[in-house]
Amino acid sequence: MTISQRIAALREIMSREHLAAFIFPSTDPHQGEYIPDHWKGREFISGFNGSAGTAVVTMKSAALWTDSRYFIAAEEQLKGTEFQLMKLKIEGTPTIAEWLGKECEAGAEVGLDGTCSSANAVKELIAELRHQGGITLRTNLDPLKQIWTNRPAIPQNPVELFPMEYAGETTHDKLSRIRRALLQQYADGMLMSALDDIAWTLNLRGTDVHCNPVFVSYLLISSTTTTLFINKAKLTAEVSAYLQAEGIDVDDYENVGKGLKEYFEYNILLDPDEVNYTLYKKVSREIVEAESPVKRMKTVKNETEIAGFRRAMLKDGIALVKFLKWLKPAVEAGGQTEISIDQKLTALRAEQPLYRDISFDTIAGYQAHGAIVHYEATPETDIPLKPEGLLLLDSGAQYLDGTTDITRTIALGPVTDEQKKIYTLVLKGHIQIELCKFPSGSSGTQIDILARKDMWREGLNYLHGTGHGVGTYLNVHEGPHQFRMEWKPAPLVAGMTITDEPGIYLPGKFGARTENTLLIVPYMETAFGKFLQFESLTLCPIDKAPIAVEMLAPEEIQWLNDYHQMVFDRLSPHLTSEEVAWLKEATSPLKP
Repeated sequence: MTISQRIAALREIMSREHLAAFIFPSTDPHQGEYIPDHWKGREFISGFNGSAGTAVVTMKSAALWTDSRYFIAAEEQLKGTEFQLMKLKIEGTPTIAEWLGKECEAGAEVGLDGTCSSANAVKELIAELRHQGGITLRTNLDPLKQIWTNRPAIPQNPVELFPMEYAGETTHDKLSRIRRALLQQYADGMLMSALDDIAWTLNLRGTDVHCNPVFVSYLLISSTTTTLFINKAKLTAEVSAYLQAEGIDVDDYENVGKGLKEYFEYNILLDPDEVNYTLYKKVSREIVEAESPVKRMKTVKNETEIAGFRRAMLKDGIALVKFLKWLKPAVEAGGQTEISIDQKLTALRAEQPLYRDISFDTIAGYQAHGAIVHYEATPETDIPLKPEGLLLLDSGAQYLDGTTDITRTIALGPVTDEQKKIYTLVLKGHIQIELCKFPSGSSGTQIDILARKDMWREGLNYLHGTGHGVGTYLNVHEGPHQFRMEWKPAPLVAGMTITDEPGIYLPGKFGARTENTLLIVPYMETAFGKFLQFESLTLCPIDKAPIAVEMLAPEEIQWLNDYHQMVFDRLSPHLTSEEVAWLKEATSPLKP
């Protein structure tokens, strides 16, 4: 079916159901950022495949909302369809409710699958629609069941154990910590819905979501019992025996609603940003609405997890040095494209011990493609690389002992003065974050300004976040802590991982981004409290060729030289003599 045919089929159902519009979010029943194909309804109806966005179809129009990471990609993917692109955070862009208020008659009813939106999102939307001519929201219909032929099934991949030598804490101890945290919230139990939270709690991993080692399930915790709702066919004999030994009951995935209805304690904690609206409405007990305590627990890594991150970063650094040593000569020889270098890097990572997968689809954007924030090369867009200009390469890997995420912008040959200026502004922002010392408990929003201050002086900016947490052989995006312009109150504490990735993008020209994964560690304690700092976990040279050295402050040059010395010291013992010679040059001191 074409997009037009899918919309036509949807409108037939809307007509029968007396719906003026239908809304397709990008989420699944677990509010995942990356989701199984079964729930990619927004992509099915619109053709837009970015990780964030909402499609809305009325009887006469259609629109898609997404953020700045996907403006260019969305414009391209929506060509030839009815969908109008709505650019989030751009002045003049209406909200979904405001747009529906203009497109629909007063008192109209619009539809939304309540299993694929969080309780908070639906409640907020209901309130917003009420102010748009009394529009109401219906949440008990999934039209995709009727129009999506050959819809992918919910994944049934086997679950596997995550060994204690990498987890560092038993499931028994994690459940005890969770129950203590629930008591502090005056809650008897909770429904855990986020797949990475469940995987972390149970020391299990899966392959149900592309690049994210999680498995489709729910976890219901009471004061004395724990029940995993999952397709039992996914459980091997080893995993079943493990769950039994841990005292964890198992029930069918589809029975989670029944489990909530039969939940017998006085109250239950539900994270309204995590639990979907349909399940939220099934609870008959008192609801404690609060953030899941697991979100923050898993972001603070234990010593075993930190050691795993260090090993994973070492392996990643070895693969990246081999790749970077190969890259420029290969480009000069000809025949390399965005896709071919992605394949080369993935192959080198796969040679490393405990490699399992990539941690997200590689962004290899050459020249103008580097200005597309979340660009992913396809056979249709793939272009050859030339020994000139900038290549933006954002990539990562899943190792059994850690998850990596790194971006380097690489000069493949001569670059322009404009490219040098932009590259250096980005590097300055990156270094200022790395140099930051701050009180424990500060918000990432307070620190975000350091990455942007020199850009702002030049009238430049970027609309995506500056950094996100990284999971322990889990999702590459982990929260709630972030570096971001928008207020995010989640405190930064020692033991968290977070990326540092400012960027500048000039559409039609090029983009530049530099990213390391950092560990938050103690700095000092004074009469004014505990202070923290960042330690770079990522081990990879930063290209010196595009740097406009005169733009760097002395402390920034010193940081770069110190970082490069660390990279050389840690990686060189694991490389061949030729690779060591290349790395020595790549990490040689930058002179003012």
